[in-house]
Amino acid sequence: GRDPQAAAILRAGGLLPYGLGPVDGPEDPPRDGPRTLFDKIVDRHRLRNGFVRADLRFIHEYYTGMCAHLLARHAGAHYRLQDPQHIVCFEDHLSYVRQSPAHVARGLVPAVQRLSQAHRAFVARHGLTDHGYAPGGEGSQGISHAMVAERYALPGQLVVGTDSHTPHSGALGCVAFGVGSTEMANAFLTGAVRMGRPEVLRIEVDGSLPAGVAAKDLALHLLALPAIRAGAGVGRVFEFAGSAVRALGIDERATLTNMTAELGGLTGIVEPDAVTVDFLRQRRGLVFELQPWMRSDPGAPYADTVHVDATRLSPMVARPGDPGLGLPLSTLVQRPRIDIAYGGSCTAGKREDFEQYHAVLDWAARRGLRVAPHVRLYLQFGTQDVAAHCTREGWLEAFAAVGAQLLRPACGACANCGPGSSTSSAQVTVSAINRNFPGRSGPGAVWLSSPATVA
Repeated sequence: GRDPQAAAILRAGGLLPYGLGPVDGPEDPPRDGPRTLFDKIVDRHRLRNGFVRADLRFIHEYYTGMCAHLLARHAGAHYRLQDPQHIVCFEDHLSYVRQSPAHVARGLVPAVQRLSQAHRAFVARHGLTDHGYAPGGEGSQGISHAMVAERYALPGQLVVGTDSHTPHSGALGCVAFGVGSTEMANAFLTGAVRMGRPEVLRIEVDGSLPAGVAAKDLALHLLALPAIRAGAGVGRVFEFAGSAVRALGIDERATLTNMTAELGGLTGIVEPDAVTVDFLRQRRGLVFELQPWMRSDPGAPYADTVHVDATRLSPMVARPGDPGLGLPLSTLVQRPRIDIAYGGSCTAGKREDFEQYHAVLDWAARRGLRVAPHVRLYLQFGTQDVAAHCTREGWLEAFAAVGAQLLRPACGACANCGPGSSTSSAQVTVSAINRNFPGRSGPGAVWLSSPATVA
């Protein structure tokens, strides 16, 4: 009763034994008629039997040891990676482990060190590009998918990574999605990943976002929609469009595509435009020319279209327990006492996020205000490039003046690994991360909001 591809994989003994066979046979045919941008990109990367060629593969330290084990087990001692120059490695999740209450209390620091050793041994064996710990051994060069968007991904490409928030790079107009350790091990050997033909859901956001309303508020609004909560986005591709989306910078668009993971989708994508070209020029010094095909065709098929009037949005929060428990901040009659305020992670550690933090905290600093005595405010950069930008802009002075604690790049409290995590169930956090499931950032309750609302 399995589909032909799944049956063939099972008969071969699993994905890795199957992947050791050829993947470069006759390509699967493209869709007929008008196509979405997602379908066009996938069709340009199609191989045979439901596989696609990846332009870039990236991995972080949680998965590297597992992949190395799987490769040694199924491919023997002398395997070679396919196109290793297009593989990028990161140590980003656990680089604040020595300041992580959960890891220290449970004696997990040595285990994390073994993960790093396995990661670095794999990198050295295959001569791979690696972004590791920051100088001094605490913090990272950057969060993997944030750095991929800043330095690597390009419009029209297909990118896979071992993180659910790999769709972050879809803001640049590429197809980017997360895979597990077995899929990545197979991709290392073959350069290919499995890809079906998911439906595309168009999110049309028109009008202008009001002052003080950010992409995070839009994401929390979408997550609270009854259709999304009922599963309308599960397994689908989110194409973000409309005048309000076109008015956003790439960092803000990345908040939307990043949180496709919380929306239940495979990935998110925004058509590349002049904003994209300007981002590539400013961030990378790259002159990129958009191609006429890099857009969805008129009449392209969509599973459905969700219309959002941007002018009606206001700052949102999501109640503890689930990012879909959103409501307008103005409707929260009794506001909870906050113990921790955390601004950071891939979703909220970008340049434009720090611009939001600064807008509020500079206003406060100029009035002699400080973080409340019972509150700890943490601001954690997503990458070293973001930290350098904040330094150049002169924003650090305001952060220091109000009593914020600045942290080097890392997934940090979002992965319950570092300062900003709660240490007791009685603590309440307001956080700009992407999800607030129980235990995500420690035992306490976590409210989600935009960077400006955190500040």
